Amino acid sequence: MGKRARQRQKNQPTGRDDRDNAGWGAGYADIVKENKLFEHYYKEQGLVPDGEFEQFMDAMREPLPATIRITGYKSHAKEILHCLKEKYFKDIQEVEIDGQKMEAPQPLSWYPDEQAWHTNMSRKIIRKSPLLEKFHQFLVSETESGNISRQEAVSMIPPLLMKIESHNKILDMCAAPGSKTAQLIEMLHADMEVPFPEGFVIANDVDNKRCYLLVHQAKRLNSPCIMVINHDASCIPTLHVQSDGKRDILFYDRILCDVPCSGDGTMRKNIDVWKKWTTSNSLHLHGLQLRIAVRGVEQLAVGGRMVYSTCSLNPIEDEAVIAALLEKSEGALELADSSADLPGLKWMPGVTSWKLMTKDGQWFSDFSEVPSCRHTQIRPTMFPPKDPEKLAGMHLERCMRILPHHQNTGGFFVAVLVKKAPMPWNKRYSKLRKDVSSSSTAQTGSSPAATTPADAARLPESAGGEGEGEGEGGVVAEGKAEEEAEEEAPKGVSLAQETSAKQEGVCGPPPSKKMKLFGYKEDPFVFLTEEDPVFTTIQSFYDLSPNFPKLNVLTRTHEGKKRHLYMVSKELRNVLLNNSH
Repeated sequence: MGKRARQRQKNQPTGRDDRDNAGWGAGYADIVKENKLFEHYYKEQGLVPDGEFEQFMDAMREPLPATIRITGYKSHAKEILHCLKEKYFKDIQEVEIDGQKMEAPQPLSWYPDEQAWHTNMSRKIIRKSPLLEKFHQFLVSETESGNISRQEAVSMIPPLLMKIESHNKILDMCAAPGSKTAQLIEMLHADMEVPFPEGFVIANDVDNKRCYLLVHQAKRLNSPCIMVINHDASCIPTLHVQSDGKRDILFYDRILCDVPCSGDGTMRKNIDVWKKWTTSNSLHLHGLQLRIAVRGVEQLAVGGRMVYSTCSLNPIEDEAVIAALLEKSEGALELADSSADLPGLKWMPGVTSWKLMTKDGQWFSDFSEVPSCRHTQIRPTMFPPKDPEKLAGMHLERCMRILPHHQNTGGFFVAVLVKKAPMPWNKRYSKLRKDVSSSSTAQTGSSPAATTPADAARLPESAGGEGEGEGEGGVVAEGKAEEEAEEEAPKGVSLAQETSAKQEGVCGPPPSKKMKLFGYKEDPFVFLTEEDPVFTTIQSFYDLSPNFPKLNVLTRTHEGKKRHLYMVSKELRNVLLNNSH
């Protein structure tokens, strides 16, 4: 060992306590929890009630309390709750550390059936008491077996507002790392008498590596009703199912749209946000958030609910996206009033006016004030609607903003949308397609199938237009299902694009970009046949019932030894078989 290394080793603190006292990051300088731009921005927006701004900032600087949730669908959830309350929480109250009595964990007042708890105990304190160490070990083992989940309190809110029933088809658009997804699965299985609920959860994420986190989270729950997919949520493909012998489009009864955001509500947990926060973050994300939300409502069944949420307090990422979505929908969507759904939860109503600030501190209240050189960065949808009547009709006050100092949580925003009718562009392009195909038939004197492949690709069949009923699954015109249903209506057609389309003799949206494929090519899942020899030994060893659904079992290999067998519900089998391409 060199002289310098020996010297360095001699100077280093020894022992666990010393390491804990070495400051956050063990040897690195503490991150200063100050950001003047952040304070100035939120003071001007007026989101925090008068006289509470200092409390708000103080809460932001405090560490976030740890929260745990008991998984609600396990039959022994009540036993775990009883064990926690009677064995651990009572004992914790007796513990004294450094002459101070420990505060027992408290249930979250708004979470049903005392299934979620929060505690202010840090890891450092847990290490100082054998009893607390034992409690920590209990939490770790129960988390690994799927009986308990560590999850931030505010992140538990969106699934509760979705009002899930066991038959619901659910899409989680930006699902990783998967704590909300786990909640959705639990809610599907709320009725222990139904081992195979009719509903399912399709959990999507754009990041392939994060998809494995999803798989890990879902695995603990042993549910046959979960499927993980890897797509860009803003252009997530339309899936199909077989229904009454016909190939239908899959529409979802519930959609969770928890979009990527600037994350300024997570400053208590993610300390680096203090340093990195700037107003341009929200300007860059607004467009993506709106595209994801639009794609979500396109895939929502009429009568279905979509919950839009962010862990940002910024109106540009919150109310601005909801207002733009409601305006595009032309009455097809409405904001649901969820004020009575979570009694005990404190929240601030959504705002109807907000301003926009650039990184260099310039403010804009209206798009007309924005210089043309900034039009690529600042979009009209970032501002509140101008028409007061239209704005009042949107009921933006039904959005919910959770502020950290009200209930010792992180910051959060959530809005519940209900779909009343098919989206207007779906109706329009459905009619358009029929007109074009009939006129092209008349011109060429041939069948519609003779139109050029380019035209066929450019004109999307509506996902259940006006005449087709977009409810549980709009039926695609027979004979065209394969080529036409692949694409849905566009996200909005610009004037220039419309003009160029008309010049080509086709009145419709522009050609869609080829979808980028993310992630890695993996072996496909293959369903086993009932006669597969692998069942003989399994059936006798586990004494399976004769009516065990063998057709729902799949594997990753056609030949050779089948090491891993997976199982899905009948409904997910339907989805997998009809979307193998």
